[in-house]
Amino acid sequence: MKVLDIATGGGHVAKQLAKHVNEVIATDLTKEMLENTAKHLKAYQNISYAVADAENLPFHDSMFDIITCRIAAHHFPNPEKFISEVKRVLKPDGQFLFIDNIAPEDNALDQFNNTLEKMRDYSHVRSRLVSEWKKIFRDNDLTIMKEMTRKKTLPYKEWVRRTVDNQEKINGITQYILNSSDEVQYYFQVKMENNDIQSFAIDEWMVLAK
Repeated sequence: MKVLDIATGGGHVAKQLAKHVNEVIATDLTKEMLENTAKHLKAYQNISYAVADAENLPFHDSMFDIITCRIAAHHFPNPEKFISEVKRVLKPDGQFLFIDNIAPEDNALDQFNNTLEKMRDYSHVRSRLVSEWKKIFRDNDLTIMKEMTRKKTLPYKEWVRRTVDNQEKINGITQYILNSSDEVQYYFQVKMENNDIQSFAIDEWMVLAK
């Protein structure tokens, strides 16, 4: 069984699947990321690495039994191209496991979610709606077999400092949250302690398609 892990990052999915399949090809956009991941996963001899753009995969048609993509697609500028490429390289009886952050269907909550993410991470493109993803899946003949949406709690200080080291910018992000409406803070489960933001929660969608 042959697996493609798109935008592997630290290789968390590739590592888990390597224990159960014959071969995993882990891809990412940069050579540096893959070299770092390969060092951490050198014990897994059935994982190979390839620099690849998720929207232009360097693989032949119908190559993979399983394709995975975890917490990366909100960085992709053209999700239609990404899913079209998934369909192209997936075997006719193959399965696609997709996980990503999503935005609420409500316009105001959607806007808050994506503005906040962009403030913290310039590489963020868009957390899309489940309804948007489902249309793209349908347009590419991918049938959803299982799906689940869940809240993912994020410790605020760790989350914001992961990509921002400028205190002025951090203060701006903090104020953006604090100045948001009660509805927004309720939906995103903003937790406060001694006037400091402790945590908040975003939505995550997990789906298995064929």
